[in-house]
Amino acid sequence: MTVTYLDLDPDQRAGLDDLPFDGNHLISGPPGSGKSVLATQRAVMLALTGTPVILLTYSNLLRQSLAGTVHALGPADRSVRVMTVHSWLAEWYGAAPPAGGAGWYDWNALFDRAAEPAGAVGAALVVDEGQDLPPEFYLLLRMLEARTTVYADECQRLTDTNSTLDEIARNLGKCTRYDVTGNHRNTEQIASFAAHFHTGTGTPVLPGRQGPPPRLHRFHERGVADLLVLLAETQPKKSIGVIAASKHTQFSLLGSIQKRAPRLKPQLYTSQSRGGQYRNLDLGRPGIVIVHRRSAKGLGFDTVVIPDTHEDAATDPTSAALRMSYYVMATRARRELHLGYEGQSEPPLLAQVNRGDLQRG
Repeated sequence: MTVTYLDLDPDQRAGLDDLPFDGNHLISGPPGSGKSVLATQRAVMLALTGTPVILLTYSNLLRQSLAGTVHALGPADRSVRVMTVHSWLAEWYGAAPPAGGAGWYDWNALFDRAAEPAGAVGAALVVDEGQDLPPEFYLLLRMLEARTTVYADECQRLTDTNSTLDEIARNLGKCTRYDVTGNHRNTEQIASFAAHFHTGTGTPVLPGRQGPPPRLHRFHERGVADLLVLLAETQPKKSIGVIAASKHTQFSLLGSIQKRAPRLKPQLYTSQSRGGQYRNLDLGRPGIVIVHRRSAKGLGFDTVVIPDTHEDAATDPTSAALRMSYYVMATRARRELHLGYEGQSEPPLLAQVNRGDLQRG
């Protein structure tokens, strides 16, 4: 069997090769450790054994990103399907499942369906960003006796119905746990800044790759759009991810850039769109992509701009949820990170970051 590896170092390759094809497995690691790439590789490797595989994500935007990687790797018979968990559950259920709370289906109805003889799953499952799925999902997989591999990091939870690593392992039943280490995405400067918001135990290991320090801008009217146009024009082959706190900010920035520099053709994603230009993106194209904070998980951009940190000024800076949000957003950046605010004062969360890790102006 010939396996094509994509952007993996020797330790990552060894971790994939040593992972048994049978059984349930939970692999955890920090941002930049390559979990999404490993999840894609794992799905392709399982498919090469003749097993149909379903690669699952919570986020539709991450699904699009992983689908592009699967297409690049193969296999040619397309035996790897990339789906959101909601879409897969609806397909497996056989009809629209009854609605439950917090945006999920009625888990009791799903459990009843799993108890039926026809409820079995014929494919192996690989789950990326598994911490964003509720504990009930893993109980369901246990009932279905689905062969499952989960990649997760509980320090990057961005949903209200999430699972800890212990909950994932316990609810799957017999489950082998592994760790992946290292940071293959960020520079030392970005990782050092992000470490201010780390909520887990221990201190994140800083990568050796160097780059400019993160920068905090005080924006006046139209200042964000001016910065984005400048970045796009001076870095035409780079991807620029704009991670906004609200849909209003997303569309306001989109309109400003389209008016000022329509040739840049910025893209925008919103999960509330039912299709078309705001639902399906070309993530392989360089340029500006404007996303909501809740859609940023698992993505990576050459440059990241977080334009509206003033929206968090009234939030307790010790809030674990707020800190986790900034940890996730900051670690999306491969080389440059820009943060911005409006008003007279820096948001309290950022004001406490020293000037060595966050430049001002």
